[in-house]
Amino acid sequence: MADLATVEDVEARLGRDLTEEEAARAPSLLADASALVREYTGRDFEAVADDVIVLRPVGVLLRLPQRPVTAVNSVAAVAPDGTATAVMSGWSFDGVDKIDLTYATYSADFASDAWRDRCQPDTYQVDYDHGDATIPAIVVKVVCDMVLRTLLSPSMTPGMVAERIGAYNYQLQQGAGATGARVVMDDQDEKALKRYGPRRAGTIQVEAG
Repeated sequence: MADLATVEDVEARLGRDLTEEEAARAPSLLADASALVREYTGRDFEAVADDVIVLRPVGVLLRLPQRPVTAVNSVAAVAPDGTATAVMSGWSFDGVDKIDLTYATYSADFASDAWRDRCQPDTYQVDYDHGDATIPAIVVKVVCDMVLRTLLSPSMTPGMVAERIGAYNYQLQQGAGATGARVVMDDQDEKALKRYGPRRAGTIQVEAG
């Protein structure tokens, strides 16, 4: 999975090219920051076609885990043996992230009581398209901010803060502040990502396709 920002994005915000040492660290920091953002939001921020997942509904609703959803291609009931050939019709999609099974019916080939009895427990295979054509600008910003805080930390020791004025350097404090050797998400990052997360409880994803 690609990082949510690039070295070029970091350099654009920094206003200069990375030094050799910074360039060596940047790829790992970008990967870590991207992973933290995806974990916090529960979103991939990549366009994916024909993603097949198996979900268990809450009531009659299936909540799709990735957004934005661009298309729901099919819904099929899953039998205990794991097969999902009972394609369904009559379900409705709310245009955001929920599929309503209230009026869903099996195709004619699977309309018998015997087949319906086989389709327990209550799980469904969904084929859908989702993701952003381009990574949202605020997500790129947050990832770059996380990387730059770490990359420009004056010490590899987490929490060491210092300041440079002209040719003089001095330590201000050791404690909160610079993130040192590791990437972390702070309150401002979470606030910036509020519209995308955190991951909501709801439909259970049984297995990834």
